[in-house]
Amino acid sequence: MISFTTEDYHGFEQRNFEYRGRSAAIAVPENVKEGRPWVWRAEFFGVFDTVDAELLRRGWHIVYYGISDMYGSPESVGLMKDFYDFITVEFGLDSKCDMFGFSRGGLYAFNYTCAYPDAVSTLYLDAPVLDMRDWPCGKGHEHEEGFLDAPRKYGMTKEAFLADRILQPVDRMYELIDSKVPVIVVAGDADGVVDFRRNGRRLCDMLYSLGHDYMEIIKPGCDHHPHSLEDPIPVVEFIEKHRN
Repeated sequence: MISFTTEDYHGFEQRNFEYRGRSAAIAVPENVKEGRPWVWRAEFFGVFDTVDAELLRRGWHIVYYGISDMYGSPESVGLMKDFYDFITVEFGLDSKCDMFGFSRGGLYAFNYTCAYPDAVSTLYLDAPVLDMRDWPCGKGHEHEEGFLDAPRKYGMTKEAFLADRILQPVDRMYELIDSKVPVIVVAGDADGVVDFRRNGRRLCDMLYSLGHDYMEIIKPGCDHHPHSLEDPIPVVEFIEKHRN
């Protein structure tokens, strides 16, 4: 039996609970869309959430599960799959989510989509980390917590971590292409935290070159923040169009 606490989320009920000792939340729409679609916000629930809020108004549930600071590691992907099995049954949600990966949440969203493509309808990446050799293990980040913490989450030394290319989403992009999951990328081209050229740009270029179904919205002169868009409609309409 789940024990909930509730609070307001954009005028809708947000139910907070714990699952296997980790925080979780689900925002419930007033008029649930047929098929019970849902957004899975992999990280930073409630932050720069214009797209989330608009989809909630249109009948999507918004879901979050707290696996912060695991950097998309295999363990975190396993935890996500366990939570997916629970949340889809407990709330009767659709078998496919719309996966949102903001900043470091891009690691979770990308890796989970590659592992379980049949469980993802669309993948929305916003200023995503896709190459940990840039962040958190790149030059200029030596004094940040993640510089050493990310390799530990993968059970590796920093040296081995940086040498093992298979761990990086930018080196696994063909897996995402093979998944056929439609992709949205939103990012600033002046990102001083997560270098767009080394992360989102590389993915967009490959998606374009291979004719993958995707949309990119690049914000000229925009840094890492603010994420998302003041007008969420382009992203929302892409997600609605590709809902299957």
